[in-house]
Amino acid sequence: MELKKPHMATLLNLLMVLLGNLVYVLSVKLFVLPANLISCGTTGLGLIVSHLTDLSLSGFILIFNMCMLAVGWWGFGRRFVMTTVFSSLFYPMALEVLNRLLGDIRITENLLLNVLFGGMGLGMSLGLVVRGGASTGGMDIPPLLLKKFFHIPVSASLWVFDFCIMLGQMSFHPAEDLLYGVLLLITISVTLNKTLLFGTSRTEVKIISTHSSEIRDAILSRIDRGCTVLHGEGGYRRENAEVILSVVSNYELPRIERLAREIDPTCFMIISRVSEVWGRGFSHDKHYEA
Repeated sequence: MELKKPHMATLLNLLMVLLGNLVYVLSVKLFVLPANLISCGTTGLGLIVSHLTDLSLSGFILIFNMCMLAVGWWGFGRRFVMTTVFSSLFYPMALEVLNRLLGDIRITENLLLNVLFGGMGLGMSLGLVVRGGASTGGMDIPPLLLKKFFHIPVSASLWVFDFCIMLGQMSFHPAEDLLYGVLLLITISVTLNKTLLFGTSRTEVKIISTHSSEIRDAILSRIDRGCTVLHGEGGYRRENAEVILSVVSNYELPRIERLAREIDPTCFMIISRVSEVWGRGFSHDKHYEA
């Protein structure tokens, strides 16, 4: 039986959330914990509690995530909890299973490699979960509440929380470890942004030419990409000018550059990167007139 598109999209989102959580657990188990890194978020908070008490890291994370789920239900309602409950349960349970199966596994002794690969893994996993339409829960919820009730930007409060959590681990870490912790946080942020934009970035091309009609027809027929004709006016000579606007994928850019220069070697071309595009031909299927 063929899956309908909404069902296929839901399945892909679920697989993305599952993969994201799996990568998150593996990153913590293989890189963060073996290197005894200063961490952020719920994991960092759990490292503080497990150092001060006999409570295991996975046990604290499970209890804390359940408390945050209750707070999220109060602040955002049932729908928010439904998108968060899987990650909140999966992470601590999977971490406990890996602790029992793998023991004190260590891939590398190099602290910098652990920071970079741990940060990339955590950033990628968070990006996958967000792209799957879910939330990791835990320490993600307090910044969201501050945004809702006090209009404090999520990014600002999240950085403050993470930095305070890292500072809290300084009582049982040398000062140098804080620098590695900051590097870990930066690596997570960069990789998260790259993961969120992966596959959605496009290139915007604006072409000003006296042969605009020919270039427009060539883009439509030879590259099979839509375009819009904007009507402008030259700033110096006050002459009417047509501006061809088209958004193309990265691999189509060299073709459109060659095409425009073949038709008009003196054309004026502006190329800029756009982070995301929605509309027919990108987020929706192309439509051809009969």
